[in-house]
Amino acid sequence: MSQEDKGKVYVITGANTGIGKVTALELAKRGGRILMACRSEQKALPVVEEVQKESGNSDVHFIKLDLASLSSVKTCASHILDTEERLDVLINNAGVASIRGETQEGFELAFGVNHLGHFLFTQLLLPLLKKSTPSRVVTVASKAHYSVKGALNLDAVKGATDTYVGLKEYEVSKLCNILFTKELAKRLEGSGVTCYALHPGVVASDIWRRIPGIIRPLAKMFMISNEEGAKTTLYCATSPDVAGESGLYYDECKQKKPSKLARDEALASELWRRSEEWVADFV
Repeated sequence: MSQEDKGKVYVITGANTGIGKVTALELAKRGGRILMACRSEQKALPVVEEVQKESGNSDVHFIKLDLASLSSVKTCASHILDTEERLDVLINNAGVASIRGETQEGFELAFGVNHLGHFLFTQLLLPLLKKSTPSRVVTVASKAHYSVKGALNLDAVKGATDTYVGLKEYEVSKLCNILFTKELAKRLEGSGVTCYALHPGVVASDIWRRIPGIIRPLAKMFMISNEEGAKTTLYCATSPDVAGESGLYYDECKQKKPSKLARDEALASELWRRSEEWVADFV
């Protein structure tokens, strides 16, 4: 086990599978304290043990987080604030795709999990991130955000998923990830907390588990591995090369220009304002 990050604390959402699991393992190998924030304790605990064993680092732990429930988000964040003395990197990794439904508070599922749950989680953990500077917020977005055309309808994010496979809603949620990062960086300028959004690549991870079974094997033939997919997350979380950058979007460990909508400062500000209103009862 390397000692590069000994003493650093990482919180990773959705770390029990896919690129989140690889991210947790690689950071554990560097000697960091890893908090794997996951929905299912039953599924996560065996992965915690696996990461501990493979990394040689026993400082890897499960913490319960259901991003589809804002009350669960608050409970998880409160636990971290009560028990941790520092937080060096928050990695907003968890996500859902190609699944229909709505959150406990009545938001479209992809929007609620991929954006709004992480928005609240980040907001609640900001005092600890500010206390631990230099610190980072890394949010896993997607190049799928380029597919959102025209105006972003923020009135359409409430209620159950409208489309059959939820792809349109997933694209919107990933656009929101980038807008969130942009606005967060603006609000944290000079604080010592830097922010990054990224496309991990089209990864053959469990995020696609709800794709119809006939299509799934064919689709995964054109995807990259979880190990390849975690590289840009790890780059944004640890590289000294980006320490002075904030609010940008990355692909294949390089800066990349996001879509025109994702660069809209007024839209980023409006999404932030609306998101604050939606989570106000949980702050």
